[in-house]
Amino acid sequence: CVSGRASWTSIGQRCEFSIELVPGTAPVSRRPYRMAPDELKELKLDKGFIRPSSSPWGCPTLFVEKKDQGGKRLCVDYRPLNAVTIKNKYPLPHIDILFDQLAGAKVFSKIDLKFGYYQIKI
Repeated sequence: CVSGRASWTSIGQRCEFSIELVPGTAPVSRRPYRMAPDELKELKLDKGFIRPSSSPWGCPTLFVEKKDQGGKRLCVDYRPLNAVTIKNKYPLPHIDILFDQLAGAKVFSKIDLKFGYYQIKI
C-alpha cells in the first residue's frame, strides 16, 4: 500500500490472519473502557476501525495522545487474549547475520505501511 493510493482497509480485505489459542480456551470478553463521545465518534465513523460484531470475543479500546504529531492513537488492550495465545517459536536473527546477508547488495526497498497495524484482519 502506498500512502495516498490505497486505503488501509483495502489491504485488510485481502489479508487475513488467525491466532492459535491454547486448546479448550473459552472466549474472552472484557467490558469496554469509558470513552468521551467525540472519541467514540472518531473510532466508529471517522476512522472506520471498528464495525458491529456478534463475536463472543472482545477487548477494550482506548485512545492515547501521540507525543510527536499530536492527534490520538487507537490502542486495544489484548492482554486477556495474549494470555491464551500459543506463542510462536521463531527467534529473530542476530543483527550481525542480517548485515552479513546484505553485504554486496545494490538494490534496497523501503516500504511505508501507513496504519500498518490495521492492515491485517484478525
